[in-house]
Amino acid sequence: MQDIQAKAANTKLVIFDVDGVLTDGSLYLGDDGQEYKAFNAKDGHGMKMLQASGVAIAVITARSSEVVRIRMQSLGVKHVFQGAADKTVAYTQLKQEVNLDDRHIAYVGDDVVDLPVMRQTGFAIAVADAHQLVKQQAHWTTSHKGGRGAAREVCELLMEAQGQLKTMLDRYLT
Repeated sequence: MQDIQAKAANTKLVIFDVDGVLTDGSLYLGDDGQEYKAFNAKDGHGMKMLQASGVAIAVITARSSEVVRIRMQSLGVKHVFQGAADKTVAYTQLKQEVNLDDRHIAYVGDDVVDLPVMRQTGFAIAVADAHQLVKQQAHWTTSHKGGRGAAREVCELLMEAQGQLKTMLDRYLT
């Protein structure tokens, strides 16, 4: 666990996949072709606190959805890559935008399409219900499933390792 704490303390940017990480992976499609996704409010608040603590957030997703744009905008996430069939291309572009090395970046994924980026980052994280190969390649696996608190768990781990969690939570006790 000491190695995990060191990786978490060193993280300056965390990248989340969307389907299966920020959602439970279900895709709801209406008769009109409209796509609907359910996001966890606690995950979202964790993401807001993490950003307020100084860690940047990005999303890279293979699908494109207006609801993802809207949700990320509401959370203040500035780096949003949608329609990224090859996530490594988006990852390379993101690294250039934020000027960070792999060792300062964490990636949270759930399926094999996430592996090429996960294997490049300094801190690869799998959600509890990730594909077995993803769990095998990850440095750490959450106890919560995707869309069910995994993102909050990641955010709190990073804030705790960086000495920010108590400060962020104390705001709600005064």
